[in-house]
Amino acid sequence: MKEYLLLFRGGDGATVQQSPEKWQEHMQQWMQWMGKLTEQGKFIGAQPLETTGKQITGNKKVVTDGPFMEGKEFIGGYLMCKADTYDEAIEIAKGCPILQFDDGKIEVRELKSVHP
Repeated sequence: MKEYLLLFRGGDGATVQQSPEKWQEHMQQWMQWMGKLTEQGKFIGAQPLETTGKQITGNKKVVTDGPFMEGKEFIGGYLMCKADTYDEAIEIAKGCPILQFDDGKIEVRELKSVHP
């Protein structure tokens, strides 16, 4: 099995955040999705990301505040999973609750093996 990184963008669901009940329901969907992956032995790990950060640039290693981008481009979190093929990883991503929102996006990337 190969390992894949799913990067979550957008999909903040302003409508979900309007009530604690809707937010709780949405979070429950995330837990069910990740629980299913765990049962299948495909879940490696996942974390949301803070909205603040630092950026280090170039050979002078200039540190600036960041990231600065539009909300829909902001990476809000990630999940690592196992899948036999890219297509399977894409199918896993299609089950993610972030895609309930028009601005929800998932970037699926295969992790490069560092072992010969």
